[in-house]
Amino acid sequence: MKQKFDIIQSTCIPIEIDNCNTDLIIPARYLASTTRDPKFFGDAFMHDLRYDAEGKPVEDFVMNRPAYNEAPKKGIHEIIIGGQNWGSGSSREHAAWAIAGYGVRVVISSSFADIHRNNLLNCFVLPVVVSQEFQKELFQTVKENPNAEVRVDVPSQVVTNLTTGRSEQFPINSYKKYCLMNAYDDIDFLLSNTDKIEEWEKERP
Repeated sequence: MKQKFDIIQSTCIPIEIDNCNTDLIIPARYLASTTRDPKFFGDAFMHDLRYDAEGKPVEDFVMNRPAYNEAPKKGIHEIIIGGQNWGSGSSREHAAWAIAGYGVRVVISSSFADIHRNNLLNCFVLPVVVSQEFQKELFQTVKENPNAEVRVDVPSQVVTNLTTGRSEQFPINSYKKYCLMNAYDDIDFLLSNTDKIEEWEKERP
């Protein structure tokens, strides 16, 4: 889902699971689907933790708790606070599709599996790396107040806990930052440089 990134301010879903692997993010049985419908994958996000074997919501899982089940603004939590080593395991791109399909635009963690981090960026979801100390503070803030908001300033590469006022800078590849801020995938980026490419070809027959 292509959206320009600027400043994202939202309530959060705290998924405090270290080593949350891609099989938890989206079970393997969904990988056989040929659809790219965002809702299909969004509904599958964390499915086997959200629902029991009979398809009933697991009441004590954070995404099913009333406080986190519905966001106060727009009905969507645009930010997830995840545990350490988020997205480990298999490299399935479907995990990033599921996160994007659920409406999430930012995942904050102290560390990400490399392939999953790149898959998130390719699906227009920003992985934000923070210190473990700041990660713990965010978890605590959101547990104490599910309506607490976090601001992610993409141009400045700063994430702020609006409850405590504490901020940290986060790294991002300059090319991916440019693409996110312009809602470009790799093809869009090439097309935006068509004139330059054609000029280069003319100079090198």
